[in-house]
Amino acid sequence: MATKKTSPGKTSAAKKNGGEKMENSKFHKLFMDELKDIYWAEKHLVKALPKMQKAATSEELASAIGDHLATTKGHVTRIEEIFGMLGAKATAKKCEAMEGLVMEAQELMEEEEESAVLDAGLIIAAQKVEHYEIATYGSLRTLANIMGHTDVAHLLEQTLAEEKEADSLLTQIAESTVNEEALSE
Repeated sequence: MATKKTSPGKTSAAKKNGGEKMENSKFHKLFMDELKDIYWAEKHLVKALPKMQKAATSEELASAIGDHLATTKGHVTRIEEIFGMLGAKATAKKCEAMEGLVMEAQELMEEEEESAVLDAGLIIAAQKVEHYEIATYGSLRTLANIMGHTDVAHLLEQTLAEEKEADSLLTQIAESTVNEEALSE
């Protein structure tokens, strides 16, 4: 009696095709659409972060936001490099999610007076952004690996690590000073 074997570690389509690129597949299109989306998001953040930095009253928070602005500019450049590696023109596609997250931060800055409470709110807003980016870069890295784009996956992994580091720093700032100061206001 013949039984159909199914293995939990099925090979990916890229591996089945000998590692061939999948430029014409729906999967590759999904990857490219998401890359365009995060490219727009990072470029949008380059414009938004200086406003958040200026609004921060904690020197430590303002410095962290300023440092992440420089890192974010590097993310834009890295994404442009990825487009080039894939033989595509760097094109942005509006990221509705990032626009909404930045809009939330803008509303907070308009509504809340300068204080530790504002700083706590800015940390929350920034961490929402970081978590969105962590999810996106993690997923893009996985897709790139599945398609056999290991060099692209490596660059995405670098950005993912930087986003996780920024998130961790924001948590440290919140827990070490800002939240306690905001509570006492």
